[in-house]
Amino acid sequence: MKNATPSIAQYDAAQSGAEAAVCRRLRAEINRAMPEATSKVWHGAPVWFVGGTPVVGYSVPARGGVSLLFWNGRAFGDQALKPVGKFSAAQVEYGSTSDIRVTALRRWLRKAATDLWDVRSIRKRAARSSPS
Repeated sequence: MKNATPSIAQYDAAQSGAEAAVCRRLRAEINRAMPEATSKVWHGAPVWFVGGTPVVGYSVPARGGVSLLFWNGRAFGDQALKPVGKFSAAQVEYGSTSDIRVTALRRWLRKAATDLWDVRSIRKRAARSSPS
């Protein structure tokens, strides 16, 4: 049976020229910064995991560009990362590879690899608050 889940390289190749280039650059930087992380296309987008916890991923939204999401990005204390959702996530958006500030990206990736979003505590709290 053929695997229906695309690889991250396939995801990147399916994007338009500028977005594909951003995806390839982000993938290279993430793999360089987190060689021990596992990765896969998860919920339709490339995501990297440390010890089973999602830490960073990117996607190409319908409006264009590439969104780079850090699950615990709010904890990084960097105004360049914009809060997303109701938990700890934050993201930055790129329109082209020239928008990528490598020094900041590498700093965020170092933090993402060690400052993990506490998924277990959130799941435990949700389980305690749900009706039995």
